This record gives sequence, structure tokens and C-alpha cells, in this order.
Amino acid sequence: MTSAEEWCAAFEPRTVQYYLDRTIADFGSRPAADFLGKVWTYREYGELVDRLAAGLQARGVKPGVNVGLCLPNTPYYTLFYFAILKVGGTVVNFNPLYVERELAFQSRDADVRIMVTMDLKMIFDKVEAVRQEKVLDTIIVCPMAPILPFPKNILFKLFKRKELASVPDGPAHVHYDALMSVGAKPAPVAIDPKTAVAVLQYTGGTTGVPKGAMLTHANLSANIEQMRCVFDKAKPGEEKLLCVLPFFHVFAMTVAQNLAVVLGAEMVLQPRFELKALLDVIKRKRVTLFPGVPTIYTAINNSPLTQNYDLSSIKICLSGGAPLPVEVKESFEKLTGCVLVEGYGLTEASPVCAVNPLDRPSRPGSIGMPVPGTTPEFRDLADLSKPVARGEKGELCLKGPQVMAGYWKRPEATADTIEPGGFLHTGDVGYQDEDGYIYLVDRIKDLILCSGYNVYPRVIEEAIYQHEAVEECIVIAIPDTYRGQSPKAFVKLKEGHELTADELKAFLKGHLSAIELPREIEFRTQLPKTMVGKLSKKELVEEEAAKRSAAQ
Repeated sequence: MTSAEEWCAAFEPRTVQYYLDRTIADFGSRPAADFLGKVWTYREYGELVDRLAAGLQARGVKPGVNVGLCLPNTPYYTLFYFAILKVGGTVVNFNPLYVERELAFQSRDADVRIMVTMDLKMIFDKVEAVRQEKVLDTIIVCPMAPILPFPKNILFKLFKRKELASVPDGPAHVHYDALMSVGAKPAPVAIDPKTAVAVLQYTGGTTGVPKGAMLTHANLSANIEQMRCVFDKAKPGEEKLLCVLPFFHVFAMTVAQNLAVVLGAEMVLQPRFELKALLDVIKRKRVTLFPGVPTIYTAINNSPLTQNYDLSSIKICLSGGAPLPVEVKESFEKLTGCVLVEGYGLTEASPVCAVNPLDRPSRPGSIGMPVPGTTPEFRDLADLSKPVARGEKGELCLKGPQVMAGYWKRPEATADTIEPGGFLHTGDVGYQDEDGYIYLVDRIKDLILCSGYNVYPRVIEEAIYQHEAVEECIVIAIPDTYRGQSPKAFVKLKEGHELTADELKAFLKGHLSAIELPREIEFRTQLPKTMVGKLSKKELVEEEAAKRSAAQ
């Protein structure tokens, strides 16, 4: 039996709400969340969850019912998340920044008829428009003012009235207070963690139509236990975990919210990323754990504001969502004294699959080692059924208890992604060294085929990041009449720095082979990002394609 098989044999699947109940029993009087200065204890959270669960149950939420959450990082997200799960429902996460078309598509695809949102005009009006298309039956409306501390709650009512939505009366619109008044506790519901879908998490849709990954209670509880193993040095009941990544994203849902709950940590909620507010709250709360994405750590490293703040309370940071440049990691660790490690995951795996160990030096460029219970295998790109030898490049495939049950209503896509033996095809190319560390070189779809050779954009990006003037960069493939394809680099410089394309090319000659050198370098003041702050190639690929079409 391998160590991964032993861990899986010992793992006992739980419902996700089990972890909240246990933390309430162990740390009920400890703070659960701080939202802009207003604090709730775990016991208070538990009472609110029970009341909401009773209200949802009275509204027909039960096993098999999918409920949408279209919420920013506020206490409402966590309260409804656990209330829905407690009565056997399934959470469907929606990005509040989605446009009406995206909200409608996902609602239809996920069979969502009930949506939970805020009374903020910028969110509610879009959700209401979707309801008027007969896509939704019910909108549950959560008020902003009551979750703000004094005097912010009074000032909000006085000066932010224009930001509030006009919510119609009638049975289609249910106020938060009405749900809370139904009863103190829901009727018990039998839930099988192995089969019950806890969360329907939609992929980003960068390759075709977005698909809903069915994450069972067993999947999510496995990843919770795996993260508990990674954070084994954290002190239960004492940590303060910064929640700036949006909970609707699978990384934050697991590594911010669910990890905080299992540790009995205080969630320090930030409804959006704003640098000064982030630095202020780290200082005010003495934050100890800080999951993030590379662009946030980069912003802190490069801001002149940072020198005015004591960030020494931060102990552990886990970066995900995108490759973590070595220069960003080293600068942030020097600035704060913390340990910043890179991890790797994907929506289809709840999401964490690999993390650099916290108790030994990270390997530059590595995503770390598989989390407990996870078996990696690298497959030949020419024959994906055939494993390659240790150290050789291939597609990363993963097997573990956190791997999804499948894609919602898409059996063909599920069969294409998960093998009968349980291995999940990630679409990422990489290799594993003799010590077990995994390195990713790129996405299969991002490979640049240059004169018959595979050129990996990430290798080029890492080389570009070594130049002191570079803040961010993206490398994509462009057509080349001689080589087939060549690399093109888009570069954002740090404030106050200057650099020409020729100077950067000269610098890169010492770091890259001739075939890897970018044929073109374009400087930009901003690079495109996804809604969760990850650098995004999609827009640049589309731009280049449009240029070629116009030139023909």
C-alpha cells in the first residue's frame, strides 16, 4: 500500500457542516469573523446558520435543490453556505461581477431557482433582471447596513442610499429577516457524504462553455483534512486568516473559509482587494495566515505604502491560482518574515492537489509535493494512456479523494476528463523530480510549437521576471511563417522603471535558448486579469487573432 492509499483508507468522509459544528463546540466563544470592524463569534454564527437553515427548509430547500449564492465576502456568504448544506441542498457559486448573460446561463445550466444576493444595486438589479426572464423563482435579499459596525451602519443609510436597490414587494422577494423568523433549528436531514453534492462549482470557461464541477461532501471534507495536514503548525482557535480572495472562487472557499472553520480561526473579511484597506486590516487585526494570488503579493511588494506598515504578524501565506514568480516569493518573505509557498489545484479537485512543504525550503519553480492521499502520474503527450519515467515531461494526472464526482449534466466531458480508474487529466504539462517535487512547465493548450520543438511560456515568463524592472508579464504564441509559431511577451514595468525591448532581449539571451527568445515584446501599462486577479492570456490571444484577421 502506498502512503497515498494508506491515507485514503484512514480518511473518514464527513459532511462539510460537521466541521462548523465541531468548531462551535470547541471554540464557540472565539471570533469567527470580522467584517470591517464588526465581529461575530462561532457560537453566534452557529445560531444564525440554524435559523437560516430552518427558513430555507420552509422554502423547500432539501436534498436535490440547488441554491445560488451571488454574494461578495460578507458574513452572509458563510452563513448561507452552511445553512444550505445543513438541510441537504447544494451551493452554486456565482461571481457578483457576472453580467446578466452569465448569471442567466449558469442559473439555467445549474437548475437554480433560488438566488441569494445583497440589496446593493450593482448586484441585485442584475439578479432581478434574470428573474424577470423567468429563469429564477425566488430572490433572497440580504441587507448591507445591519452587518456594518457602528457608526458605519448609520452613515451607510445616510450617504449610500443611491447604492441600495429598490426591492419589490411580493412572494418572489424574500427578506433575510423573514427567513430568520421561521424557527430556531431545521429538521434533521440524512446526508451521505460520499454521494451528496455539496457545491456545484463552475469552471472559468476559458476553453469552451463553463461546466459545473460536482464537489461532494466527501470531496470537500477530504480537501479540508488535507489542508489541515499542510497547516499542521497552525494553532487552533488562535489564528487570524485574511479573506481577501472571493469565496465564490473554489480556492478561497476551501483555503480561506473552510480552512478557517476547521482551525477555529477568525476570518478577517475583505469584500474586495484595495491595497491600503488590506494593509490597514493586516495591521489592525495582526493577521497570521494570508492565502492569496501572485498579483496581490506583487502589489504589496511594489507599493510605496508598504514601508509604513508592520506586516510581521503574518506567518504563513499560500499562493494559488497562477504560477508564483520566484522574485515575488523572495521579496515578500523578506518584507514580512513569513513563509510564502506555492500550491496547485484545480476546480475539479476541490481544489488543492499539491503544496510546497512549510517546514523546509521551497524548490524554486515547484508547485510542491502532492497533498496527503493524492497520487500523481505523468502521461506521454503522444499517448495519454502511457506513463512516462520519473523526471520526464508529460501531462499531470491526479487521483485522490478530492477529485470531483464529475461535470453536472455532461457525462461525455466527465468521461474525457476522469478515467475509469479515477485519474483526473489536468491539462497541465510537467514532471516530478526524484525527491517528489512537482514542476509544471505549462498548459497543454498554451504550448508554443516552434520549429517542431515544444516551447513553454512559463519558462520564458520566469526568465523575464528575473529582470528587476519587470512587475508582470504574459507570454503567448503568435504565428511565424518560418517556425510555425514563436513566443510574444507582454510586459508591465514597475513604477519608475524604464526598459526597451532590445534591452530585455539582451538580458534574456543569458537565460533562454535561442528558440525560446521572444520574437516580439510589447510593453503595456496594464495586463488583463480574471475577476479573481489572475493574469489572463485569453484577451491577448484574441487581440492577436483579431490583428491577423484585419491584416488579411
